[in-house]
Amino acid sequence: MKVRFTETVLRDAQQSLLATRMPYSVFEDILKAMDRAGYYSLECWGGATFDSCLRYLNEDPWERLRNIRKNVKNTKLQMLLRGQNLLGYKHYPDDVVRKFVAKAIENGIDIIRNFDALNDLRNLEVSVDETIKRGGEAQIAISYTTSPVHTLEAYAKLGKQMEEMGASSICIKDMAGIMGPQEAYDLVKALKETVKVPIDLHTHSTTGLAPLTLLKAVEAGADIIDTSISSMSGGTSQYSTESMVYALRQLGYEVDLDDAVLKEINDYFKPVKNKYLETGLLDPYVMGVETDALNYQIPGGMLSNLIAQLKAQNAIGRLSEVLAETPKVRAELGYPPLVTPMSQMVGVQAVSNVIAGERYKNVSKEVRAYVRGEYGTPPGEIDPEIIKKVLGDEPRITDRYAASLPPEFEKFKKEIGDLAKSDEDVLSYALFPAIAEKFLKERKEKEENKAVYTIVEA
Repeated sequence: MKVRFTETVLRDAQQSLLATRMPYSVFEDILKAMDRAGYYSLECWGGATFDSCLRYLNEDPWERLRNIRKNVKNTKLQMLLRGQNLLGYKHYPDDVVRKFVAKAIENGIDIIRNFDALNDLRNLEVSVDETIKRGGEAQIAISYTTSPVHTLEAYAKLGKQMEEMGASSICIKDMAGIMGPQEAYDLVKALKETVKVPIDLHTHSTTGLAPLTLLKAVEAGADIIDTSISSMSGGTSQYSTESMVYALRQLGYEVDLDDAVLKEINDYFKPVKNKYLETGLLDPYVMGVETDALNYQIPGGMLSNLIAQLKAQNAIGRLSEVLAETPKVRAELGYPPLVTPMSQMVGVQAVSNVIAGERYKNVSKEVRAYVRGEYGTPPGEIDPEIIKKVLGDEPRITDRYAASLPPEFEKFKKEIGDLAKSDEDVLSYALFPAIAEKFLKERKEKEENKAVYTIVEA
């Protein structure tokens, strides 16, 4: 059996370890080697990379993608997309979603990994449809979590629905690294018995389970696994590419990766890692194993946010109360998977409940929108008392929320005006208006202030 690898160092690995602060210039010189390695795909765009390029790195994310494509001719380029949320944190109108998907593929993306935080497939219909229309591969991801309503039967049914939607492959997305080896084996086996498309497993090393989980997934028939080159692996990142290659070959699996090229890639990123350690951008804390997620079902990033919230309110001594409150809130809200933006909503509400001394006394606009139905249908039932407390007599939305949103691309185009040189610029503005406008203004100023020299021979 052949096992294929998706390399994550250009997206999720650096997002998990470095808060997505790696500029294009840092990895440009290794791209051609990565193209020779034999990877199934390079995850290089989407997730938080788009936001970070504009907000922190003073880079055009579209130009970044085009430059990667110029250097990677033979390996598929892959991105992470939050379905109707695209790369933002709210639902965008269908015309904006279609335009974004079309431009992503036009600028170099081959595989779009589509996911929805609630596993509500209605929120993926448009992005998947447009991906297929534009000739891209529509990988659809299951946001993995555990709860009384997240059963093998439910996941298998979801996988079948994904295949019927046109999924070219299905990814099990274990964003918190909480999937154990037996859970991985059972779920992959259930999916392989239900669907014909390839199965990909994505997990994190946060809890230390990753190598065992990946191995059992492969034993059950997983076709693709997500890993990171070893110098940028471990902790909140993915498990080591080279270690997994070595182990699988020992066990008789076929792997097409070139060991010599993998060493070249690893050697390249070693000083990069050391540089970020020295500057403090890479905190040794994120390189360790944190098993709290296994006890509280709270991802590492969410736990860090909870601690930060409590410190800001001089209430860090109440962390244990918040940790106990979080699963209660999650259950009352219908067991949403703790992935962006649901993890932030549940966490903020748990902190608010503890600090206020009265549960749901204060409710964020995001939680209100969620309870109203703007984010889709939760996996389980929301507690009726919570619905009443949050919404009163306001009716809930049962249809696909995005269907009620009017087209907005042309509106965004008019708003940004001549600062936008392309539809790509308009899309940047549509997703992140304030930071994109700032970026585009600064770009225009630089271009206008360029001195033009004429050399005249004496």
